[in-house]
Amino acid sequence: MRTIIHIILALLLIQTASAESPKHEIRAVWLTTIQGLDWPHSHSASRQKQELISILDKLQRANINTILFQTRVRATTVFPHDSEPWDACLTGQTGRSPGYDVLQFCIDECHKRGMECHAWIVTIPVGKWNTDGCKLMRQRFPKLIVKSGEEGYMNPEMPQTGDYIARFCREVTRRYDIDGIHLDYIRYPETWKLKVSREQGRRNITDIVRKIHHAVKAEKPWVKLSCSPVGKYDDLARFRSGGWNANTAVCQDAQGWLRDGLMDALFPMMYFQGNNFYPFAVDWQEHSYGRQVAAGLAVYMLHPKERNWSLDVISREMNVLRNLNMGITFFRSKFLTDNVKGIYSFTKDFNRTPALIPPTSQTGKRAPSAVTTLRVTRGKTTDKLFWQGARDNSGADYLLYNIYASESWPVDTKNPENLIASRLRAQQLTVPHKGRGLHYAVTASDRYNQESTPVMSEGKPLGKRKPIDFRQLILGKSPNSTNKQIFERKR
Repeated sequence: MRTIIHIILALLLIQTASAESPKHEIRAVWLTTIQGLDWPHSHSASRQKQELISILDKLQRANINTILFQTRVRATTVFPHDSEPWDACLTGQTGRSPGYDVLQFCIDECHKRGMECHAWIVTIPVGKWNTDGCKLMRQRFPKLIVKSGEEGYMNPEMPQTGDYIARFCREVTRRYDIDGIHLDYIRYPETWKLKVSREQGRRNITDIVRKIHHAVKAEKPWVKLSCSPVGKYDDLARFRSGGWNANTAVCQDAQGWLRDGLMDALFPMMYFQGNNFYPFAVDWQEHSYGRQVAAGLAVYMLHPKERNWSLDVISREMNVLRNLNMGITFFRSKFLTDNVKGIYSFTKDFNRTPALIPPTSQTGKRAPSAVTTLRVTRGKTTDKLFWQGARDNSGADYLLYNIYASESWPVDTKNPENLIASRLRAQQLTVPHKGRGLHYAVTASDRYNQESTPVMSEGKPLGKRKPIDFRQLILGKSPNSTNKQIFERKR
């Protein structure tokens, strides 16, 4: 009954107006590299870089703050690795280097834009049986790789599978300044003929998750661990899953991983509509145990060659998720940026203000101290901000900074409309003022996204003038533009 009431209330709310844009919210996309579906569309390194920059710029303009970047594809990678070859999407040939570190480039470009970059790791599948990645794995681990249908899989019932994937994730975490490890297909294959009990099957998958969790957190405890479970956790009292669910069908106890602290967040693949979506979304929210759930939405279903859904299907789901205080994730990036059925335009309006990524819960870490100095130098057209003195209390490797601006004093840092820049590494920022007297606030955030108290600088009031969209001015030029820079920040 509580589930039904939640759904009715949420649907009633969206009949009149869209949910208000919150200050904290995960807004994510899956950026697919397999077969170059989302990226890349060229085998030229320079074109690949420009294309990725263009995609990230467009996502930034829609206030997307989290990129799930496909890093391990099918026992192939988009970064140099001793044991697994380069994926063919980059050059057209498996094992051939594109001439640059793709993962490092993506991380750097995401961080320039204040976005988190999570390494999306496809875990159990290793590709078609005779593809290069699968053949290499079979040569190295002849007893570990099992054929099911036309595909090869790492055997989830052998402890070596968890050991291997954990080592892989640990290496990525150690080598790169990633914000998260995102596990895909961390479950039994749907074609697998399960010979153990479902309970034992769940223990097998959970053992793999536990090994990965320990490996990642031993390197960098602030790196978030997440996965993309099947979109329905299990049958509900009043709504059945139709035989396709995480917990029973593929032994994926994702809600238990949140409860036990093995996962920091979930991105369930909720590629459904109506009663196949809303009750199950509420179920994820009610069993989130204080952690983050950002439901995956099937924007690909909007395409006429797919299910030809109307935009209304996705827009309603987005409103309900926001009313439930859940995050939103789009599958896939290209369908969003191509504006299929107007989804990109709607998302830009829906995310009309930026959002900070919610802090990781239950860390036991104290938030950073406030900055001790904030100095503003007034110029004819710009204000230059300088700050220093914040202290990290979490043991992470560096701090990030969020900047707020307002024509009202004091600056309301709870209002996302005042957030003009987020997750800066630099301790300075240039802001165009257009002759207005702006007040500023600066906060420090640690790698767990815990925010300090603000320190403010009061500007001079200059009377009433036409309102100005500060963030649009700052984001008006790409940080990579060759034109005169509006937004100056050093990394």
